[in-house]
Amino acid sequence: MSRQSLLDRLASQPDWDVIVIGGGATGLGVALDAAARRYSVALVEANDFAKGTSSRTTKLVHGGVRYLAQGNVALVREALRERAALLANAPHLAQPLPFVMPAYRWWEKAFYGAGLVLYDLLAGRAGLGKTQFLSRDKTLGLSPTARQTGLRGGVKYWDGQFDDARLAIALARTANERGACVVNYCKAVELLRGAGQVSGVVVEDAETSRRFELRSRCVINATGVWVDHIREMDSPGGAQMVAPSQGVHLVVDREFLPTDHALLLPDTADGRVLFAIPWLGKTLLGTTDTPRQDLVYEPRAFEQEIDFILRESARYLSKAPTRKDVRSIWVGLRPLVRPVESHGGKTKAISREHTVVISKSGLVTVTGGKWTTYRAMAEDVLEECFARKFLPRRDPGATTHLRLAGAPESSVVPVSAPPGLHLYGSDASTVGALPGAARELAPGFTEAMVRFAVRYEFARSVEDVLARRSRLLFLDAALAASLAPDVAAILAEELGESFDAAGSVREFEGLAKQYELPQN
Repeated sequence: MSRQSLLDRLASQPDWDVIVIGGGATGLGVALDAAARRYSVALVEANDFAKGTSSRTTKLVHGGVRYLAQGNVALVREALRERAALLANAPHLAQPLPFVMPAYRWWEKAFYGAGLVLYDLLAGRAGLGKTQFLSRDKTLGLSPTARQTGLRGGVKYWDGQFDDARLAIALARTANERGACVVNYCKAVELLRGAGQVSGVVVEDAETSRRFELRSRCVINATGVWVDHIREMDSPGGAQMVAPSQGVHLVVDREFLPTDHALLLPDTADGRVLFAIPWLGKTLLGTTDTPRQDLVYEPRAFEQEIDFILRESARYLSKAPTRKDVRSIWVGLRPLVRPVESHGGKTKAISREHTVVISKSGLVTVTGGKWTTYRAMAEDVLEECFARKFLPRRDPGATTHLRLAGAPESSVVPVSAPPGLHLYGSDASTVGALPGAARELAPGFTEAMVRFAVRYEFARSVEDVLARRSRLLFLDAALAASLAPDVAAILAEELGESFDAAGSVREFEGLAKQYELPQN
């Protein structure tokens, strides 16, 4: 799976059944589904897989409790079904997670509990555990750092948690194993046409500037918040599909939530829920939902968003985190589908559902949705391609029970993820056989993992390794920055003279500074 072999394949195979532009959750899901149905598939991603939104989520595999409150039962049903499929197909990367919703007003336990019981009923056999009504003491037993003043009890329910970036890499690996040619750092620069229809893509390799003309029966634009850039290539001046929303997450130490139960905080100042979640040995706090017009790969948090998360956390946690406690801060842009009429700029009123649109020239665009439903989104995209006769219908449900790369042989799903620092979720035996298996660069992170990331997981830079093959940048930005020179030295051995080790370190150290929260 060398990069050269992937590029050689692009050069030698100009004709494909499916070309996918975009290597996030949606694009990788489409590529895997198409490859599993035995179509020839090429996927190109301008940066690294999951570089954008798909590595910056709240790490939840969920049906969407708040969508149930909005009355969107169909969306919740679909998400609950897909939650079960994801947990079964990637048990090494996704596990059930118990939540506690504390109640501070007399009506909250009964009100929210009733909704969560309905949530269980909608899940049916795909449920992960029964909703329980908790006494005050039981609530504190499960969430010892919940604010005690005014606490009347709580409700416990179940959802799922996963490692988003590593799931994306697992999808890329699985698609590759099924015959797809998936290439990161390879940008779509032009759409090809034949008889007035989109018939392929010109792509350019970022490392060599080499260009390839790829012809295809269908071209799928799955670039998330950037879908309108590709649509502009197809039809300049067209209406914009996406209204980006910004979500901010803060990471603090486990001491602020020393439990394997997450907290759902339902009554924030802006009407959205806030989560406090145990994740890879840390505590994740978020998220916000703020409209944003510019589309950048590394958006910055607005000060009001940081203040909002810290202020709301202080309302519910007995020990409130401050700015100095933040180990990492990251921001993701959500590709929300624009409504026909204005909603006054409130992005929570804009559709979270995915949309598939086929232009007059045949460009297939998919956007919206969420990680939990990536597989269903992929199926919907291919159904549209079948309906337009771009592809012959073949092998329905090919990914329903398809276990992803790195999944163990056993189908048993653990009840919950262990609370320690687990940076890698797959192929421990393969990693252990590589040089430097015992040499730890940080707790739980070894030299062999870096080599594995290059040889088997498409990593090309220090950032790829420390941000997405491991999650150190998202857990502790300062620690990640300190490891950059050691990681670069290993990468230089793996990638050869063409790798600019000093430049990769310099770029990553600059990026890590953005993930550290400045002190006021």
